[in-house]
Amino acid sequence: MTSARDTVLGRVRDALALAPPPATAVPRGYRTGRTLPDGQRLALFTDRLVDYKAEVHSCTAARTAQVVAGALRDHGARRIGVPAGLDPRWLEAYDGEVCPDTADIPALQLDALDAVVTASAAACAETGTIFLDGSSGQGRRALSLVPDLHLCVVDLSAVAAGVPEAVARLVPERPTTLISGPSATSDIELERVEGVHGPRRLVVVIRTDS
Repeated sequence: MTSARDTVLGRVRDALALAPPPATAVPRGYRTGRTLPDGQRLALFTDRLVDYKAEVHSCTAARTAQVVAGALRDHGARRIGVPAGLDPRWLEAYDGEVCPDTADIPALQLDALDAVVTASAAACAETGTIFLDGSSGQGRRALSLVPDLHLCVVDLSAVAAGVPEAVARLVPERPTTLISGPSATSDIELERVEGVHGPRRLVVVIRTDS
């Protein structure tokens, strides 16, 4: 005897076979090719980051080490994690403990770090979003999510005006992490809670001539 469930599912299958859905063309006419002068991109990107409660420093490439060290010192970061491939010159002025990351270090050990310093793949001025893709100098996702402070170095040349322009700079096959300010959410009473899904503090160092 056929069960009611089998009867219903059979009718659903028959209906789907008799009336296949028409092919739907997905529109891909995104607005692309937008550009902004360096000064406007820097101002817009900084404005968005500050609005998200990130701390922003801009400097020339030659002053990267001094600005990075100063920001880490201001936050009391004495033990930091760094991904493979991070430019060692960025940490020349830092006098704390530097812990190179490897894939076999568990999350509990990452939580013992005061901060993490990474590079970035691209960024979007319009939305204040930073893209990490796990390539050299950026590390695995756990490294950028577990420590309480994330200091991210962004080259202004890698900051695109809009989202389509920023996404076009990425490699689709790479695992991409999007960062728009410190990790934050709201509880049931709409009270802002920071650090739930990632770092509670985000420091962005923008290198204006790189």
